[in-house]
Amino acid sequence: MFLHTKIITILAEQPDSALLAPAAELLKAGELVAFPTETVYGLGANALSAEAVKKIFVAKGRPTDNPLIVHIAKLEQLTELVTKVPVAAKMAMEAFWPGPLTLIMPKSSKVPEVVTAGLATVAIRMPDHPVALALLALTNIPIAAPSANLSGKPSPTKAEHVIKDLSGRVAAIIAGGDATVGVESTVLDCTVTPPMILRPGAITYEELVSVLGEVAIDKSLLDKSGLDVLYPRSPGMKYTHYAPLAKIYLLNSSDEEILAHLKVRVQEARAEGLRVGLLASDELAFQLERRGVEFQHIERLGSRTELTKIAGHLFHGLRQCDRFQIDLAYAECFPEDGLGFAIMNRLSRAAGKKKLFTAEELTLA
Repeated sequence: MFLHTKIITILAEQPDSALLAPAAELLKAGELVAFPTETVYGLGANALSAEAVKKIFVAKGRPTDNPLIVHIAKLEQLTELVTKVPVAAKMAMEAFWPGPLTLIMPKSSKVPEVVTAGLATVAIRMPDHPVALALLALTNIPIAAPSANLSGKPSPTKAEHVIKDLSGRVAAIIAGGDATVGVESTVLDCTVTPPMILRPGAITYEELVSVLGEVAIDKSLLDKSGLDVLYPRSPGMKYTHYAPLAKIYLLNSSDEEILAHLKVRVQEARAEGLRVGLLASDELAFQLERRGVEFQHIERLGSRTELTKIAGHLFHGLRQCDRFQIDLAYAECFPEDGLGFAIMNRLSRAAGKKKLFTAEELTLA
């Protein structure tokens, strides 16, 4: 499969409708268009056309049992997508839409089964990005859009990421600058009581509780065994995600324990001819450099005090591992409250079932 991919460069702050019009026409004609959102770049198709949506799975190499998120620009579009808007969903919309929150509701018969992986529910969000909203308004149709990357690879936060993965596979790519949030939307199942987080994201558990009261967390998110969910109700619940070619190992210990043991580990790996990388906060990277731990590449994600910056840089950092041909990368862990919950979810998915180095394991190493 090879298509001529049209690259449309546009100012994110003031999207020109004339520039977006060709992309809107392609979507209405059943073609695929990648576009920026505030979370990551999405790969869009007409959500009401099964044939158009099937092209997403082919272009990405995405398993068909992984449901998609439908994007809308106005609340009126809900009437053709769902049979009921639960009270919790209404409250969440008022507080967080447009924004990085996906709500799961009972689907209508107009939504093709390929969108929902055969589920009786559909995931919907209203993005908070000028280009995405302008494109959705021009098409005047709901757009199904997973992240615009090859399946399993780190999600794209820059147009260059999308071009690298999908050029020749899609009709058009709208280059509209960097995504500002950097991790995908929170997914909240509003068909259950209390509403349940199926995927953590930019809207935190704490923020949801402040609006909705009681909020549950799917037990798979709390399971540290690395096991996949057999029947995912949301994107991001099954398969290893966000992974570069390098093996990713997570560091979950104090700085002193990491510093004492990582120098030996890195020296051993390099002696075996491996290229070793590090994804870490500015603070840990600085300490490792002072101790003389020599990596082939260090990706500084930002200060520990600014998790929004770490989230915004995370996927680019994972992609940099491939750029620098890293074989083995160590990634720092962060506290799993607030935005840290989403950051650690993505890092854990990138590492898959690989070892989580705790203080005890470092001591025994």
